[in-house]
Amino acid sequence: MRFAERLDRVPPYLFVEISRKIAAKKAEGINVISFGIGDPDIPTPDRVVEELRATALDVPNHRYPETDGLPEFRIAVADWYSERFGVTLDADKEILPLIGAKEGIGHASLCFINPGDIALVPDPGYPVYSVGTWFSGGECHWMPLLEENGWLPDLTTIPQDVAKKAKVIWLNYPNNPTGAVVDSNYLSEVIDFAREYEIAVLHDASYTEVAFDGYRPISFLEVPGAIDVGLEFHSLSKSYNMTGWRVGTAAGNREMIDALMVVKSNLDSGIPNAVQYMGIEALKSSESEIAERNSIYESRRDRVVASLNRIGLKVDPPRASLYVWARIPDGFTSAEFAELILEETDVVVTAGNGYGPSGEGYIRLSLTISEEDLDEGLRRLENLRISSS
Repeated sequence: MRFAERLDRVPPYLFVEISRKIAAKKAEGINVISFGIGDPDIPTPDRVVEELRATALDVPNHRYPETDGLPEFRIAVADWYSERFGVTLDADKEILPLIGAKEGIGHASLCFINPGDIALVPDPGYPVYSVGTWFSGGECHWMPLLEENGWLPDLTTIPQDVAKKAKVIWLNYPNNPTGAVVDSNYLSEVIDFAREYEIAVLHDASYTEVAFDGYRPISFLEVPGAIDVGLEFHSLSKSYNMTGWRVGTAAGNREMIDALMVVKSNLDSGIPNAVQYMGIEALKSSESEIAERNSIYESRRDRVVASLNRIGLKVDPPRASLYVWARIPDGFTSAEFAELILEETDVVVTAGNGYGPSGEGYIRLSLTISEEDLDEGLRRLENLRISSS
């Protein structure tokens, strides 16, 4: 049996490997504490689940949904964008529901990339940006995210011949895995760059609702000219603890929305209607509800940062996202240090190079861990014996 060559280009999905390591340890009867995957442990709000209970009994919701979603859901997204970011969107032409942001991000490359085209991809970054590019027959030009640049791509280092062949540029702020944030001045530079080279800007904004210390992340679509050149992807997964329900959105340029609709309408049948009604209810969440949830993550962030600093790792507290990005000691690769932690403490962290070559030298810890496991995991980490390999 022969498989498509595109599969040979794709490394094993990072989080599948993490799950396998955890399963192997558990099979040995070992209690593993995992800081590996960003899957909120805080439950979906009760009123949102109650909306599912009610709408799941409505017989019309048992049939195929429409790919472009319920009008009521698109309107709710438009209202949310208006209230949260001051952005006005046409609910019929500038918003497209997604089966989770990951689905839309994965499918987006099919709208823009022909074989041999280039995507400008942040490194380190969410693996789906590069995998979607490869599945579409394109090539990735890695944009290193460096600490000295505030974890922002340096657009001036992109060779002109590469920029001319590029069809998309991927951005993600608040950032996974670094936790970095972005301001409107930088995004304005991106818009100018995109116009100059006729590049589509694809912004993954899945973490705008997870922020600390009073910080309020911005939307790409807030910046003048953004809607002329790009799309923004949002997810209710991290915003409202809904990873298991698979609901997100794309918003922005209407021609790009149309292109993504062509792809999706041929490959999926949309979000179940009852889940969309959950999304409508979730988008009604008050600022106080979001702040209460974020205070839990902020407390966890502070404790993780303090513990990592105590064992000698260099850590800057992130202002947003669900992750702590930590520089590892000299003398280790990221994989070696993550393996040391696992073998010495039965604690799982993610090796930074799993997010791209420039992630080498770092590890990522997720804050989506119960209080009990957090306490135990940090206790184990603080007993870690570090000696250069």
